Amino acid sequence: MSNVLGIERSILGQPWRWRGLADDRRDGLVPDDLVTGLLLSRGCPRDALEMYRSPSIRGFMPDPSIFRDMDRAADRLADAVVAGEQVAVFGDYDVDGATSAAVVIRLLRDLGLSPTAYIPDRMTEGYGPTSAALIRLGTEGARLIVTVDCGAQAFAPLQAAADAGIDVVVVDHHQCASALPVAHALVNPNRLDETDGAAHGHLAAVGVAFLLGAALLRTLRARGFFASRPEPRLLDLLDLVALGTVADVAQLKGLNRAFVAQGLKVMAGRRGVGMNALITASRLTRAPTCSDLGFALGPRINAGGRVGKSDLGVRLLTTDDPDEARAIAEELDRLNEERRAIEAGVQVEAEALIAAQHNRAVAVVAGQGWHPGVIGIVAGRLKEKTGRPAIVIAIDEHGVGKGSGRSIPGVDLGAAVLAAKEHGLLVAGGGHAMAAGLTIAADRVAAFADFLEERLTEAVARSADGRALLLDAVLAPGGVSPDLVGALEAGGPYGMGWPAPRVAAGPVRVVKADVVGNGHVRAIVAGDDGRSLKAMAFRSADTPLGAALIGAPPHRRLWVAGRAKLDDWGSRPAAELHLDDAAWCD
Repeated sequence: MSNVLGIERSILGQPWRWRGLADDRRDGLVPDDLVTGLLLSRGCPRDALEMYRSPSIRGFMPDPSIFRDMDRAADRLADAVVAGEQVAVFGDYDVDGATSAAVVIRLLRDLGLSPTAYIPDRMTEGYGPTSAALIRLGTEGARLIVTVDCGAQAFAPLQAAADAGIDVVVVDHHQCASALPVAHALVNPNRLDETDGAAHGHLAAVGVAFLLGAALLRTLRARGFFASRPEPRLLDLLDLVALGTVADVAQLKGLNRAFVAQGLKVMAGRRGVGMNALITASRLTRAPTCSDLGFALGPRINAGGRVGKSDLGVRLLTTDDPDEARAIAEELDRLNEERRAIEAGVQVEAEALIAAQHNRAVAVVAGQGWHPGVIGIVAGRLKEKTGRPAIVIAIDEHGVGKGSGRSIPGVDLGAAVLAAKEHGLLVAGGGHAMAAGLTIAADRVAAFADFLEERLTEAVARSADGRALLLDAVLAPGGVSPDLVGALEAGGPYGMGWPAPRVAAGPVRVVKADVVGNGHVRAIVAGDDGRSLKAMAFRSADTPLGAALIGAPPHRRLWVAGRAKLDDWGSRPAAELHLDDAAWCD
């Protein structure tokens, strides 16, 4: 494969290559237009271009009945609706858990029930249902409990619920073991015995919850439930589905593309009381974009579970009281700032530990007293900085560690953690390909790190060997314009599995470069076309990229590559480039 601009080794040590379409380019086939090229290069079949260009729920929605236990789950929920039963929804404390719970609660509420929510405390209860919590919900009147974004590994708690005569419907997406826990129904596209539904294993739990909602409404419709009452508009809940899908870093392919594209439209209307308050607290003055879900809205919902009260997110997303919504959203915003400070301290200590490790394919670090609410974020930061999977473990005063991991493409971390659990190295653990969580005794951390090293070294090496900066276009600096940004956005939504377009601009000279904010490098570059361009290299002050920008001689030219973004702070919108890399061109 030929390198773009002949660049074999950039400032960050990687080749630059075209993203996909290698065969098309070699055969002289030119895409019909920019958006078509973006879609094709991300794996869209040519005969599905129109469906991907305007992703709709109707176009991508599968029959919910293809999933194992879906009809059984919908029947049990329909029975509860008709009988007016008390239903409890047991969720997780992250964004996917909060939005999944909110989808189920709001739908059941529209169907006439008054469901209760239970979100475990991260510090005292940990992830997933416990026997005590399920039994307590039963004694409080719930004969049906729906677990969302958890439950697939809750063997003992679900058995305790069954023994107490409580029906449990599990709605999850995390990887399953070969054996399944006892449940009235377990809906999970990642069940090992799943058949047609396995094609949707990339769904977040909130997407599975939406499909259950569709199955429930269909079941009630068949029973004539809506003969004398209006049917709820399930599509009005797509703002929740979009938020949970993006925040959980689910791949934006297939049905997830429709969820996010249509959910953003619902979000723009700001009809949801809680979502509207969340957008306001995030200080967004325009309609949210896909990146806003991951970097502005999601972190604030997460902050409740990380350093505050775990149920704040669900309360915000289910309230109909504007005053309550505003108060909760402001509290979440404050907690998010507190989370940032805690996270920064843990990251400094974790990076020091990694610096002492040598030739490890998987970065595993553990620290006494680290706040378990920020370890997932720190793991993500370490993964970005090292290019390797990273697991961060917070060890408490009792010698018990809570860990969170983030992976890289081609390395299935969730399966590795599940295997470690089956080998007796973990107290608990699970997840999916790109993220995992675990509980471990402090004296088993070293053995666990060795296990991951042996299991994942080859996969990490393969991922590193295939590392390259993938580009969609090469432009003169003047070509990076607001019109270009608009054209590129038409190929979205972008996210995991559907990467945002990356362009190279140049040749340019660095006119000015300085460090701003928390280690970011801001530069003004000028091209041979007489046009200048603002470029931002985030968290790069101590990297070769940042050093090259700041120390660039005035006579040397380079190519800069990154994502074109709209800078709308001034009186007139302008485009800027968020840099991923650069390369000397003379």
